[in-house]
Amino acid sequence: MPPTLTLPRLDGTLAPYTLSGRAPITAPPGPITSRIGMAAVHVVADPRARISPTLDVAVDWEATLAYRRYLWGLGLAVAEAMDTAQRGMGLPWTSARELIERSVAEAKSVGGAVLASGAGTDHLEPGPRLTLADVEAAYEEQCAWIEGCGGRLILMASRALAACAKSPDDYVKVYGRILSQVREPVIIHWLGEMFDPALAGYWGSADRERQTETVLAIVGEYAAKIHGVKISLLDQRREIAMRRRFPPSVRMYTGDDFDYPTTIRGDGERHSDALLGIFDVIAPAAAAALKALDRGDLATYERVLAPTLTLSRHVFGDPTRFYKTGVVFAAYLNGHQSHFRMVGGLESARSVVHLSEQFRLMDAAGLLADPERAAARLRRVLAVAGIE
Repeated sequence: MPPTLTLPRLDGTLAPYTLSGRAPITAPPGPITSRIGMAAVHVVADPRARISPTLDVAVDWEATLAYRRYLWGLGLAVAEAMDTAQRGMGLPWTSARELIERSVAEAKSVGGAVLASGAGTDHLEPGPRLTLADVEAAYEEQCAWIEGCGGRLILMASRALAACAKSPDDYVKVYGRILSQVREPVIIHWLGEMFDPALAGYWGSADRERQTETVLAIVGEYAAKIHGVKISLLDQRREIAMRRRFPPSVRMYTGDDFDYPTTIRGDGERHSDALLGIFDVIAPAAAAALKALDRGDLATYERVLAPTLTLSRHVFGDPTRFYKTGVVFAAYLNGHQSHFRMVGGLESARSVVHLSEQFRLMDAAGLLADPERAAARLRRVLAVAGIE
């Protein structure tokens, strides 16, 4: 019989909740062929390290790499050292360097593993003396490190560039310089201010239409150096409109955690590939749905992903940047790590009310790999909050 727990509800009261008894989603073996399904993945903190968690970083490398092997085993690709891994929210470039180096080496040992890693400027401190040349040099340093490891590049949005750029032309200049030097085509990531408030006004304007035109200008001029563009704006219409204007060689990667099934499915003309933080949470469902799409089985694709959308909108609810807490919470519930601790102490960024609702939605979506274990682990989290 499914276990029953006492959970806090959204109105602050307590109520019993009996798990659905739904069998967990599993994905068939084999690769994903009709789309690129890339999960932006988290890191596993080392809770036994003798550090100050809000000031220092300690990573459990074995558990971190084991999770990447799990994703590759499902047929998913991995986006490494992105915002899901807490770049800019606890994980500094010094730690990201080691993470990338280890993950690239791990990928080489796994047949068919696809990995791309985030290059940014997060080792710069924004300030009044910062120049475009400083930003270019920082991008060049990180790109060179990743390429030197044998990795592929994702050009992350730069807080430092947002702080010192004066116009759209400054963005065209910086991105043009970096793109002209890369060895292989890259993915450009447009991360919206809902994910990182420091990126407000990116591309030299607060106006979405002007921002869009700047991105399209860069894509048009440097298409040979661009594998794809990921936009994380939670704006489906803009994503679809932009991909229609891309050259045929440039892919659109959806970053729309609010409505990814529609953009991935496509509109009969073009579709989006996926580069999503929620794929870390819903990995078995994502793999199962994409493999159904490979077979042309749209009914199964829709049926598997439909309940994950409600879950994703909850995990990425306002303030969106704290979605990372829900990602790690899901990994803890499903046994991919032995604890619910995060780099920077970010496990405290969501309330137990929020996490309990996430648990319910994961249950409804068939995303609790072992419901008994998940229930036992949630009880531990609730006990810390005084809910027995």
